[in-house]
This record gives sequence, structure tokens and C-alpha cells, in this order.
Amino acid sequence: MLTGGAGLGYLRVVLTMASLYYMPLHPRTCSLLYSVSCLLDALDGYAARYFNQSTTFGAVLDMVTDRCTTACLLVFLSSAWPRWSIVFQSLIALDMTSHYMHMYATLSMGGSGQSHKKIDSSRSWILYQYYNSKTVLFICCALNELFFIGLYLLSFSSPILSPSLLQPVPGSGADAAQPVSTDSFASPWSAGALEMARANKIDSTWPWIITGISAPVMALKQIINVVQLVKASNWLVEGDMANRRALRGKKN
Repeated sequence: MLTGGAGLGYLRVVLTMASLYYMPLHPRTCSLLYSVSCLLDALDGYAARYFNQSTTFGAVLDMVTDRCTTACLLVFLSSAWPRWSIVFQSLIALDMTSHYMHMYATLSMGGSGQSHKKIDSSRSWILYQYYNSKTVLFICCALNELFFIGLYLLSFSSPILSPSLLQPVPGSGADAAQPVSTDSFASPWSAGALEMARANKIDSTWPWIITGISAPVMALKQIINVVQLVKASNWLVEGDMANRRALRGKKN
């Protein structure tokens, strides 16, 4: 029987898969499922502690789910805006490497029982604040995801960012621009499915507000990822140097 954090962890995986299924064609449904999955991320840790179900597997599953969920959304944004794909690809790489290096360094240097969220303030003040304050951790993670959700919604709503939302209407002149008709593609799974979905335009006011408010926190989250990557790398290097000194001491 699954209870507490374990059940929420698996539920997050199901919700994530469902949001990915709806992502190409149904922005409202996808955003709802994705958001619920992210909110459960804030609850599964608490539930695991409440039901005394905190495990190494649970912690790894939580992090893997987070990384894969964000990566899949960024992959979609790369396809929606090919000109900015290098930015989204770089964000995926930074997110993956910083968390992997941090987790590996924690387990390698701190011991298998060490939590990746237990950070000494002497090692990094910003990481200490990030991981030891539940409020800071929640705000940074929530608004970081909210920024990408806002961009996702803008790909369905803003002709400024997605010019393909508008195209000339045949016979009305080159300068005329109207929304693409949903009848343009017979099959919803054709090569033009994304454009057909974008034709079901949603109001862009709230996506712009969401993206604008969350942008500074998203930028801060990327800075934290860089710091995390650098600190973890340095910690591993310190361990390598200590091991080499110990080996030289044994030989002498």
C-alpha cells in the first residue's frame, strides 16, 4: 500500500506523463496538470516525514521527476521557438548537470546517508539559504516553473513571440494577417498539429503577467544552479586532492 510521500511521488509521475500527452494541443489542460504536479512536489517531502517514509529512493525519484518534467517542457519550448532553442537547451544542460553534480558530491563526500539539502553555510551562503529555508526553496522552484509555464502559454497566445499564429489569408493581400483556421489540417496528429493548436488562441494577458512576475526569480534560480555546479565541482576536486595526498602518505 502506498501512503504519504511515496504515493504522492508516483502520482506526480502520472500527472507529469498526462501533462506531456496534452502539451502539443491542449495548453489549458496541460498547464493545469503540470501545475498540480509541481505543487505536489512541495507536499511529498512533508508527507514522507509525517508518515515516516523518508527514503533515499524517494529523494532520488523526487529529483529525477523534477529534472525530467522541466526538461520536457523546455524541449517543447525549443520546438515552439527554434531561434531560442540554444537557450532552452543550455537551461536543460545547466539544470541537469548542477543537480547531478550536487547530488553526487553530497553522496560521495558527505556519505550515503547525507541529504543533498543539508548544506553548511560555510560552504555556500546562497545554497544554505536556498536549501534550509522552505519558503525560499518553494518560491524559487514554484516561480521558476511558473516562468516556463508562462512561456508555454505565450506560444499559444502571443503573435509577438510566435508570428506563426498569424498568416496571410489567401486572396486578401500580402499584408492581411488572420489567425490560422483550425480546418487547415485534417488530422490533429499531422505535421501541422502545433499550428492547429495555436489557432485556438487564448488570451495572452495572464501569460504575460505570469512570465513577467516570475522572470526575476527564474534568473535567480539559474544563478543558484551555476553556484551549485561550481561548489559541487570544487568539493569533488578537494576530495580527489585529499585522496591523492593520502595515497602519497601511504607510499612514503
